[in-house]
Amino acid sequence: MRFAPAAIALAACSLLAAAAHAQNAPVIGLITKTDTNPFFVKMKEGAEAAAKAKGATLMSAAGKKDGDNAAQVAAIENMVAKGAKTILITPSDAKAIIPSIKKAQDKGVQVIALDSPTDPASAVDALFATNNYKAGELIGQYAKAAMGGKPAKIATLDLFPGHPVGAQRHNGFLAGYGLASNDAKNNELAKPAEVVCMADTHGNQAEGQTAMENCLQKNPDINLVYTINEPAAAGAYNALKKAGKDKNVVIVSVDGGCQGVRDVAAGKIAATSQQYPLKMAAMGVEAGIEYAKTGKKASGYVDTGVELIAAKPVAGVTSKDAATGTQLCWGK
Repeated sequence: MRFAPAAIALAACSLLAAAAHAQNAPVIGLITKTDTNPFFVKMKEGAEAAAKAKGATLMSAAGKKDGDNAAQVAAIENMVAKGAKTILITPSDAKAIIPSIKKAQDKGVQVIALDSPTDPASAVDALFATNNYKAGELIGQYAKAAMGGKPAKIATLDLFPGHPVGAQRHNGFLAGYGLASNDAKNNELAKPAEVVCMADTHGNQAEGQTAMENCLQKNPDINLVYTINEPAAAGAYNALKKAGKDKNVVIVSVDGGCQGVRDVAAGKIAATSQQYPLKMAAMGVEAGIEYAKTGKKASGYVDTGVELIAAKPVAGVTSKDAATGTQLCWGK
């Protein structure tokens, strides 16, 4: 079969146009804390979908676990070298990552934090995130009502010391419960007398289970558990069930992922504050495309919203049920 010269020329032009488009597509990097936590998996999915829909090229990387700053530093350097003009990052170490962010910015790269602020927050051009202190307050208020006046013996299964997200959720929870706490700008974890055990989990289910087992050894009368996220909550529930205490302990958490909402519906978690990583990711990609087109950077903090999802409503606290939480989970 022979092709007419005009057809061959048209095909060649199309290939050249496609290549030119690929070369001119904005290059955006996404660096998450891990690639196993469902929250960050969903964030990556959202960024990939937004980049594909809007004609951007997305690169992605992640740490091995929450707190893996070295992997994030390497990812920034690699992405800048490969031409990324915007980097979206969920900082594992809010302070240690700042010199690497500054180096990228000095080369004209826009850096936007998603979900987790740097310390100070002004180290990035913008922050698209949940109000984590409010998320903590909501589950604190719910827990207070759910306890029905019973004296609380609280275990807090936290992230790790010094991280703004971990501190804001922890301290917000205590403030919402009406206990002595720190404000949203303080990254130290408050510990009023009602908190009988504090343990780090790195947001991990296995570490959450171990932490809960250790807390029960120290104080078997724990009746309220706050967890940094739903994987840690799942670990806590497993430990409580193993100890035969799952029916007598209230667990509250933050994230609102689809599995987390299923755990709410099943009665494993009493309530969770739902956040929206798909929205964060889509906003980040849009900001990257805008910067590539116009040179205008995003700036300041944008609250991406939070909703309380609960298995059972309680008086005086506004919440949505698990069915609604399933429809909304992570912005799908």
